[in-house]
Amino acid sequence: MARLDGKVALITGAARGMGRAHALRLAADGADILALDICADIPSVGYPLGTPAELAETVAGVEQADRRALGLTADVRDVEAMKAAVAQGVAEFGRLDVVIANAGIALPAWDVGDPQAFTDQIAVNLTGVWNTVHAAAPAMIEAGNGGAIVLISSVMGLSGRTGGGNGTADGYTAAKHGQVGLMRAWARWLAPHAIRVNTIHPSGVATPMVLNDTMAALFADKPPPESGADVGNLLDVTILQPEDIANAVAWLVSDEAKYVTGVSLPVDAGFAVP
Repeated sequence: MARLDGKVALITGAARGMGRAHALRLAADGADILALDICADIPSVGYPLGTPAELAETVAGVEQADRRALGLTADVRDVEAMKAAVAQGVAEFGRLDVVIANAGIALPAWDVGDPQAFTDQIAVNLTGVWNTVHAAAPAMIEAGNGGAIVLISSVMGLSGRTGGGNGTADGYTAAKHGQVGLMRAWARWLAPHAIRVNTIHPSGVATPMVLNDTMAALFADKPPPESGADVGNLLDVTILQPEDIANAVAWLVSDEAKYVTGVSLPVDAGFAVP
């Protein structure tokens, strides 16, 4: 038996990037997947977000692994929409065991002011995580099967290296730090129900959040990095792959980590080492 046979996992931001990598890896480990994405752009975000076609590709990839998949469209900023999506998924698959709060945003559009950028960073990257877990946890508690929740934070949830003084950097760093606080509170809240809660903190990952025209324009006048050291990684890798993060997620939600809760796990090639 695969280590997640019989389990159902909800993954937000699942249309592409890390979300898709999590879905495919957990499916390979035997889980059925509730793949959720906004499938629309947010006006203040400076690069395209996931699309219905990309979400369908994630669903097809899970099905190719001989696991069930359900594509769900909802905005993590809307708690009622999240509750409805979770209810639909549980009605379809009968249970919920794993939640990966992965949806997030980074760079704003050029014409977005600092107050709006800060507001949207908090809304997606922090409030969206709160909405996701509070939509999903009641079903997990009621089922009484235990489970695991992983919040995809960032090395910027452990460091202030983004600098500060602008709405995006301040909002992103605050939101990713805030996820750690939520994780610690939820680890205590959910432990009596045998539900574990942890955060993962990646450094730069090769996803559309990082590899896009807005990011390229931002760094157009800077030479490309030559090694991991040039971007703050101790190990000689400039950018991680989504599968590197998915491997850590797969371990955290498995019984191999059955006594791991309340932990902030860097997967960052040493970026966060003091």
